[in-house]
Amino acid sequence: MKIKKNISRQPRKKRKELFNAPLHAKAKLVRAHLSKELREKLKRRSERLKKGDKVKIIRGRFKGRSGKVVKVSLSRGKIFVEGIVQKKQSGKEESHPINASNVVILEMEKREARKAEEKK
Repeated sequence: MKIKKNISRQPRKKRKELFNAPLHAKAKLVRAHLSKELREKLKRRSERLKKGDKVKIIRGRFKGRSGKVVKVSLSRGKIFVEGIVQKKQSGKEESHPINASNVVILEMEKREARKAEEKK
């Protein structure tokens, strides 16, 4: 049962809303699960991906490989991992974009908020 009259549930409109969302809203979507050790330490299940985090790819063509996050593209909702490249037709190698949901965070780069929590 629909309660609010001016909010749509149509998938096409939800996709469009997501596609046209501002970057600060898209940033919330670039999250990944934490490894078991980090999950126990931080008492949370997932965290936003940032440059410098060490991740392991758990799904897709590059499954099982790990490396550091080189770049986070908020507009595309993708990350680029060190050493994950694909060859182009011309022979040039280019970084391959990976969906944030397809990785697990193994180690996190130091963050200001984390530093404050660790002091407590």
